Order: sequence, then structure tokens, then C-alpha cells
Amino acid sequence: MRLSSLIENLDIAVPASGMDAAPAPGSDAAAVLDALDVTALSADSRNVAPGTLFAALAGVKADGARFVADAAAKGAVAVLVGEQAEVPAALAVPVLRTKEPRRALAQLAARFYGSQPETVVAVTGTSGKTSVAEFSRQIFAAAGRKAASLGTIGVVKPDGAVYGSLTTPDPVTLHATLASLAREGVTHLAFEASSHGLDQYRLDGVRVSAAAFTNLGRDHLDYHPTTEAYFAAKMRLFEELLPQDAPAVVNLDAPRAADVAELARRRGLRVVSVGAAGETLRLTNLERDGFVQRLTLLHEGKTYDVRLPLIGTYQVANALVAAGLALAVGESADVVIPAIATLSGVKGRLEIIGERNGGLAVVDYAHKPEALEAALDGVRPFVTGKLISVFGCGGDRDRGKRPIMGAISAARADVTIITDDNPRTENPAAIRAEVLAGAPGAREIGDRGEAIRTAVGMMQPGDVVVVAGKGHETGQIVGQTVVPFSDHECVKDALSKP
Repeated sequence: MRLSSLIENLDIAVPASGMDAAPAPGSDAAAVLDALDVTALSADSRNVAPGTLFAALAGVKADGARFVADAAAKGAVAVLVGEQAEVPAALAVPVLRTKEPRRALAQLAARFYGSQPETVVAVTGTSGKTSVAEFSRQIFAAAGRKAASLGTIGVVKPDGAVYGSLTTPDPVTLHATLASLAREGVTHLAFEASSHGLDQYRLDGVRVSAAAFTNLGRDHLDYHPTTEAYFAAKMRLFEELLPQDAPAVVNLDAPRAADVAELARRRGLRVVSVGAAGETLRLTNLERDGFVQRLTLLHEGKTYDVRLPLIGTYQVANALVAAGLALAVGESADVVIPAIATLSGVKGRLEIIGERNGGLAVVDYAHKPEALEAALDGVRPFVTGKLISVFGCGGDRDRGKRPIMGAISAARADVTIITDDNPRTENPAAIRAEVLAGAPGAREIGDRGEAIRTAVGMMQPGDVVVVAGKGHETGQIVGQTVVPFSDHECVKDALSKP
């Protein structure tokens, strides 16, 4: 694509020979832009090849402007930098200057790759994003759509195949993925919108048809300075990315949901509310039937009785948000609501691994306070004996949540075992001590495998063991090394032992 076409009408200045304004049409500089052909985009100078437009982004560890000369030497046809970035004076390629390079890169990526699925729905919130995205994909598929989902577990294609594992990829990867899915005939995509991705403008340029909010709790305070800043980052989805008059789906039973609904209404968005307090899709009754939950739902004056083949009350909320997204983009309620009965859970989300001695073992990804609370509360109705909780907290992350999570487990579980999660570069024992400060009566078993085997060995009739924190992950980060480890496989192995 010609550089002149790629940057047309974007908030990008194109200095030439030191000028601070875009070259005039017909000038020699403008002719240069018309002649340059961009064949790739990259924010990593190591990936630059001839024809690449290099985006020099300021990062936590390094400023991309330091690598501008190197990118030019490798054949970059232009570089994108911030308004005040310092670049070599004798650079032989056009320097594109913009106030917010991250946003500009996302806009350039959207234009460069072009194609996107016709219907794209996004979901944000502290917990439930992965399940809502995947449930939406399954509901769209039940409606006869060629659908995919994108999020923490990767890209799930219409055939169920899974690729990758980033919650919100960088904008170049994201838009390349969208274009690839569109070429494959995918018409409907549901994806997770993380606070990091929203704050860093990775999603700008995505043509979002509808967006959903699940809930808000404490998370990522190692990145966001306050919970309000964290919430504000998520609200970019509704304030800036979602077009006016588009639908905003809100679980009105969740914390901060009323604030989201009010914000959406102020923007002129169409609010689609779900949950016991919802108006569009109201949950009027919920009953447990073994490991199945029976829902009574009200939509536009019609009552639906449907079974959800998953445990956990939070999975009810996730299913309703997913159904709300499908309804919001025009799918028939007579298809969407019955499809709830066909939903398959996401790996590592209140996933039943097996039974032993009349007890049940479950793995969940909960690694933040509200998620752990929801997981333990979600399985409590299935406990007739003891609820046994096994979890830890990750290193190099928000330390403040550690005693909070310890207290949650101590209050809601009958037995708590504190173990290691992903200690990363922190001292594992020090992390456990901070968790134990909130759960003084808990057991401490640092080795995660041993902790799981101990919990499973304790199981008696009516007991439920919840192993929380890592969910679908297949590695444990110790120092800077990823050691192979799967909660799923460890629990499964422990269940098989006499």
C-alpha cells in the first residue's frame, strides 16, 4: 500500500527534511510519499525488513525511538514516532509524527489489513471475558453463523481449533488475525477487550458492532494506579470504540453495572440489560439439578425454561451476557436462548476434572479476589461435605490482593491450602506469607503438585476441591523460566491414584 494512502486523513504529520508540517500536494516531499510502498508494519525493530513501516513506541523497558536508525538501515520505508521523540537528524526516510503513536499504529494496521468479520462483538470486565467470548461464538454457531472467538485461550475457529494465547494481541497481530478470519469466511467474531489492550489503544480501528460489560473487581493494580483508572480504561470500549446507537450489553447484577449503563445511555448507546435485574433478558428463577442449572428467563413477555450444563452461578451470568450480545446484533431469541443448553465450558473455568470417594475436583482460572469469591460461591451449592480451596498468588503482580484472597478463601472454604502460583522473580515463601496473613488458619504447602495431591487425598463423600489460579495454563513461571505444569493434569493424576 502506498504510504500516502495509508496515512491519508489520519492525525499524522509528515515532516520532510526537518519540516514540522505535512508536505504540500505536488511538492517533492509529497511525491516521495506517493512513491513509497509499505509492505509490512512492525513495532519491533528486530522484525523490520525492506518495505516495513516501523512504529517507534515508548515502552516500559525501552523507547522505540532508540531503534529508529537501526530500522532505517534494515530497509524501513518510514518511521512513526511521537510528537516530541528525538530521532537522528540525517535519517533518510520520512518521519511520521503523531500525538499518540499507539493509536496511530492501530489505525494504520486497520487500514493496511482492511478486512474484518462483518459482525464483531467485544466483552470487557474483570472476570468472565473468556467464557463470554467463547459462549458467544457457540451461540452464533447455533444460529448458523461461521463464528470465531479471540482471547486468553487463543483464537477459537469455527471448527473448534485453538491457536495462540494473548488476551488482546498487539494491533498489528490483531488486525492481521481479523483479516485472516474474514478471508476464511468468518462472519461473526467475539473477542475479549482487556484493560491493557484498551488503555494502549490496541483495539482502535476494530469495527465493533456491540460491546458487553461483565463486572468490575480488583485486578491489574500493578499497571493501573487505581481501581478508578482501571475502570476508566475499560470504559474506553463504550466511550470511544463503540459507534453511537450501537448496543451495549450490561449484566445489571454486577458491580459498577449501573455506572456502565448510565454512561452508555449518555452516549446514545442502546442498553441491553441481562440478569435478575435485567430488562432485556431477565433471570426469574434459578435451580440446581445435579451438575446442571435450570434457568427461567423472560424476554419480551415470553418465558423460556432452559438448562445450563455448567456448574457455578457466575457461569449463569456469563451465559446471559453472551446471549445478550447475540440478541443485541439481531439473532432470534428462539434460537439464542435454547442454545444456552448446548454451551460447553471453557477449559479451566469451573472445569470438572473428576470424582473420587464421592467428592468432586474442579479447576478454575480465578487469580483475583472477586474471581476466587465467585468460584467458591459458585460451587458451594454442590457441597454437602467440605469445600477445599487450593490456590496461591502470582509474583511481580499486585501485592495488595494477596491477603484479600487469603481472607476470601478462609471465609468461604472449609479447608484452605496456600501454595505457589507463578512466583516469577519473587521469593515464593514471601508471597505465601502475604496470602497467609489473610488466612491465618490455612495450611501452607509450597509445592503446587503436592498441595493438589494433598487436597485430593482429603476428599470424602460430598466434598468439593477447587484448585484455583492457573486454569488452562500449562506452565508455571519460576524466576524467568516456564516449568511445565498443568493443574488439570495434576488433578487428573491425583484422582487416579488409590
